[in-house]
Amino acid sequence: MELSGGEIVVQSLIDEEVEFLFGYPGGAVLHLYDAIFHQQQVKHILVRHEQGAVHAADAYARSTGKPGVVLVTSGPGATNAVTGIATAHLDSIPMVIISGQVGTPVIGTDAFQEVDMVGITRPCVKHNFLVKNIADLAETMKKAFYVATTGRPGPVVVDVPKDVTDPSIKIPYVYPEEVVMRSYNPIIKGHSGQIKKAVDLLLNAKRPMIYSGGGVVLGEGSAELIEFSKLLEFPVTSTLMGLGAYPATDEQFVGMLGMHGTYEANMSMHESDVIIAIGARFDDRVTGKLEEFCPYAKFIHIDIDPSSISKTIQVDVPIVGQVTEVLREMIVLIKSSNIVMDQKALEAWWSQVNKWRDLHCLEYDRNSDIIKPQHVVEQLYEVTNGEAYITSDVGQHQMFAAQFYHFDKPRRWINSGGLGTMGFGLPAALGVKLAHPDSDVACITGEASIQMCIQELATATQYRTPVKVINLNNRYMGMVRQWQEFSYESRYSESYMDTIPDFVKLAEAYGHVGMQIEKPADVRPALEEAFAMKERLVFMDFLTDRTENVFPMIEAGKSHHDMKLRSPSDKELS
Repeated sequence: MELSGGEIVVQSLIDEEVEFLFGYPGGAVLHLYDAIFHQQQVKHILVRHEQGAVHAADAYARSTGKPGVVLVTSGPGATNAVTGIATAHLDSIPMVIISGQVGTPVIGTDAFQEVDMVGITRPCVKHNFLVKNIADLAETMKKAFYVATTGRPGPVVVDVPKDVTDPSIKIPYVYPEEVVMRSYNPIIKGHSGQIKKAVDLLLNAKRPMIYSGGGVVLGEGSAELIEFSKLLEFPVTSTLMGLGAYPATDEQFVGMLGMHGTYEANMSMHESDVIIAIGARFDDRVTGKLEEFCPYAKFIHIDIDPSSISKTIQVDVPIVGQVTEVLREMIVLIKSSNIVMDQKALEAWWSQVNKWRDLHCLEYDRNSDIIKPQHVVEQLYEVTNGEAYITSDVGQHQMFAAQFYHFDKPRRWINSGGLGTMGFGLPAALGVKLAHPDSDVACITGEASIQMCIQELATATQYRTPVKVINLNNRYMGMVRQWQEFSYESRYSESYMDTIPDFVKLAEAYGHVGMQIEKPADVRPALEEAFAMKERLVFMDFLTDRTENVFPMIEAGKSHHDMKLRSPSDKELS
C-alpha cells in the first residue's frame, strides 16, 4: 500500500502494537493528527501539557515493560517535553518521542516554532533521529523502537519535518521485520569466566551483601533474583529504583539503602566483605562520600551497560550482560559447586545485621494528635493490601512512600529517581491506570509537587481514570525545608508554600471528589471510603505534621554509614 509520511508514522505505531499515544497537537504535526483521525487501533490521549504526556507515557512503560510513545509539535511543544525525556533517560525507561519539526526548506532559518530538537535532546536521550526523507521514515521508526527497548533501555526522539508528512506525497509502505545497526549490538550473555570468578568470590564470602537496582526491574529479573538470593541466604538491599524486585516483606530483605535508606542496609553494606551489585549504578545517593564507601568489600557488578561499570566505584569482577541471563548461569554454577560456604561466619553476619535491625530506625511518634505522613502511607498499604500501583512526586512524601509501602512485586513503584522531577506523580498515575484499568492506582504527592502538573486532572476527567491522589500537605517544600533545618540553621528561604489552593474545591472543579483529612483517627476511614469509589478520582488532602523529617538521612559530604537518626526524644516509640 502507498502511504503518506504521516500515515507511515501512524501505521508503524500500529505495526509495533502501540496501545496508547500520549500527545498534544500543533501546526507541525497536523498531518500526523489527521492520520490518527482515520484509524482506531492506536488510542490518542490528549494531555494538558507536553510534560504530562511524557510522564504518562513513561509510567505506562515502567508499569508494563512496553515502550511509551509520545507525539508533540515543534518549538515549545518539543521543549516542554524535554523534562520528561530527561526523567526517562536517567531512569532508563523505553520510550519513543515523535516531535514535529518545521519544513526541511526552512530548517536553520529561525522559522516559526523552530528549535533544534536533535541538538537540545542529545545529552538526555539514548539516541535521536532527524528524518528528512519520507523514504527513511519506516526504517527510522523501526530503529527507534529497537534502540529504545534493547540493551539498557532509554528514550529515543524521532524529529519529523512537516513536509515529510505531507498527505499529497505517498510512497509504498514496507515496515521492516528487523533492523541491523552496525554500531549498536548490546551484549546479552555474560562472560563465563567472569561469572565463575564471581561465584567463587560469593561462596567464600564471610559478610556478603546482595545489592539490587532498577536494572533488575527493567530486565524482568525478579524471579531470578529471588531464586539466587534464596539459594545463597544472603541479606538483600535495594536502591530506590529497584524496590519490588525482591519482596520487601521477606526476612532476607533489609530495606532500601542510601541517603534515606535503613540503618541496617547501610551498615551492612559498609561492613560487608563481598558485594554483588545487580542492575545498579552506584548512584551518589547510595554511595555518599565515595572514598569511604564500603571500605572492606570486593565488588561484583552485573550490568547490561558497560559504561556503568567502574564509572564511580572500581569493581573487582565486572560482568556485562542481561541480568536474567547472568543470574541463571550463576544459579547453575552455585548448585554444582563443591565449595562449602562458611555457615558459622554467615550466622554471625546475620546476627550482626539483626542487631542493626533492632534499632528500628524507621519508628516515629504513633501517638501524635497531628497526622504523621508515615501513618498515612502505612494505612494506604493496609487498605490496598500492598497490591496497588504507587506513583509519587519528589520530596519527603516520595521517601515515606519508599520506606513504608512494602513493595513485594516489581513494576508497582513508579517514581522519578535519577532526575527527581516534581510534577511526575499525577500524569504518571494516569498512564499506569490506562495500562491497568482494573487495579488500584494511587499518587503519593505533596502540595508543592502536585501543583507542577495539576492541570492533568482535566485529562483524568476526559479519559475516566479514577486514580486516588494522596496529598501529604505540610505547607512546605518538605525536603527543602528539612535540608534547610539541618544544613542552614533553620533559615527557611522560600520553602514555605505561602498560598495553597483549596484542593477539595479544586478537585471538584475538575469533576472529581475532594476530601480534607485533619485527624489521625480519620485517616483509615477516609482511605477506605476513597478506594470504595471505584469509578471516581478522589483527591485526598491530608493535613500532616509540618515539622516531620525523613530519617535516616545522610547529609551532604558524609559517608554512607554516617547517618543522622531520629533522636530518642523524637521517636516517642509506642
